[in-house]
Amino acid sequence: MHQNKLSLQNALLTLEQLQRTPSREDGITEEQEDDLRQFGCHLIQTAGILLKLPQVAMATAQILFQRFFYQASLRKFAIRDISIGSIFLAAKVEECPVRLTDLANVIDHLQKKFRRSPLDPLVPFGQEFYDLKNAVVIAEMQILKKLGFNVHVQLPYAIMVNYLKVLELTDHPTIPQRAWSFLNDGLRTSIYICYQPPTIACSVIWLAAREAEVPLPTNPAWWEVLDSNLEDIENIAGHIKSLYYKTLPIPDLPLTINEVEPYLQKQKSIALALADAESRTGKKKGQDGEEAEQAPVQGGDSGSVVPPKNTRVSRFS
Repeated sequence: MHQNKLSLQNALLTLEQLQRTPSREDGITEEQEDDLRQFGCHLIQTAGILLKLPQVAMATAQILFQRFFYQASLRKFAIRDISIGSIFLAAKVEECPVRLTDLANVIDHLQKKFRRSPLDPLVPFGQEFYDLKNAVVIAEMQILKKLGFNVHVQLPYAIMVNYLKVLELTDHPTIPQRAWSFLNDGLRTSIYICYQPPTIACSVIWLAAREAEVPLPTNPAWWEVLDSNLEDIENIAGHIKSLYYKTLPIPDLPLTINEVEPYLQKQKSIALALADAESRTGKKKGQDGEEAEQAPVQGGDSGSVVPPKNTRVSRFS
């Protein structure tokens, strides 16, 4: 993600950074890391809505959050702290600063809601209140340090609107809104730190048009006119669509650093139990197969073997 010269483009990951993240080097699986990243982005988006921040601030915060955890391990920094630090920093970057008091109250409310605890208000000037405020300031400093003070984020929202105008789709009843929603959902994936905004804008338009069954120009190819690559467009769309096939187990995911190790131990126990169950199932299938192979030969000299019960015999066999 490091660049040797000043650029108005977003800093992107190298392939090695994408495959060998600090979290995976620290013993966290790819699936666990994806869940934790999505959880942090969900926390930022929800908190931003309660704080009435503009979408650009929430988007910037989620991109800073994603970038941070490609420089640091989820095992060493709390999702809650880095999330609120990202909001606090992004609000400054987008010139819509939030009060520390408001941010502390919102995060405390969400933490209790996610943990299904009583939604008692945060005691003003209590120890927990001061701890949360300090956590915000420390997290902001950590983000700036890990990112080398590079907090420039170019977003694809305005680019997408311009592309819709070029393709004469601004008045379509569903495509603009669906494309906007895909941009927001994509913040929970790594696409914003793997691809530049123009390509992301093309991808969400392509995805929304496919859903609406609206054909896009192919002669010349519209994506080439907009200086994008079809393979990249399809890859981005695949990342976005993958979000809709899984539900996050929010109550089980760790918010604070003290919850990380118990969560990882629980996940390890579950994985071992599943592996053991699969092993037992595999052995049983193997035994059943051996019994089937030893089934008696019937029919005199024909040599035909009677198939085991419940076995479908193809008419082409």
